Amino acid sequence: MLTFAHMNDIFNRARLLVGEKGMERIAQSRVLLFGVGGVGSWCAESLVRSGIAHLTIVDADTVNITNVNRQLMATTRTVGRPKVEALKERLLEINPSAQITPIHALFTPESAAEFHLEDYDYVIDCIDSLKDKTALIELASHSPATLFSSMGAALKIDPTRIRVADFWDVHGDPLARAIRKKMRKEGRTTGKPVLCVYSEELLENQGEAQEPAQEIVRKACVNGSLAHITAIFGHSLAGLVLMDILRN
Repeated sequence: MLTFAHMNDIFNRARLLVGEKGMERIAQSRVLLFGVGGVGSWCAESLVRSGIAHLTIVDADTVNITNVNRQLMATTRTVGRPKVEALKERLLEINPSAQITPIHALFTPESAAEFHLEDYDYVIDCIDSLKDKTALIELASHSPATLFSSMGAALKIDPTRIRVADFWDVHGDPLARAIRKKMRKEGRTTGKPVLCVYSEELLENQGEAQEPAQEIVRKACVNGSLAHITAIFGHSLAGLVLMDILRN
């Protein structure tokens, strides 16, 4: 059984780097994460391992066998379970005292008010849907929270090409381009700067998707992706949160 001393030791290396006050600020910060797939799941783990103790995770999906190659909580044992529940279980194994709130639901423009963005210090966007992602970027950037967003992590293999830039300065990413086009067309804008993790690399699928039927119906297209890229995207988002906490 873990004692208080053991719990304190979990963050010893982090405390050496950022100090006691830094760890206190990290532990007190409230984070809301939308999408716990290939990028979001790694982001969540990185945050909890770094001392974030108040984390709300939102995703409407269940673990699919095709998630196993790149999503943290996806294993052959968790297939069929809600992603947020499987991930919460994993995160509490790291820090049993963390307050992990799983919400098995879909963020949409219509449901946005239900998530109370104003109650959080940070909002992290790892949503795939163009419509929902556009709405979240607009709403969260106008909220009191600081927003960080992931652009597309599929069709990439080179980790050296992963970058961070303001949303309006992201180049070579089709998802960012599509969101900006949609926002301009609808007269939307961001309320404050939004840092994004992205890569200009864009490869082509070399095989045919063999997704379950329900996955193909839900997605406009199915693209290949690898764990090292999605994980770097996720860890980078977590790093942006931590740097902002410590800077402020």
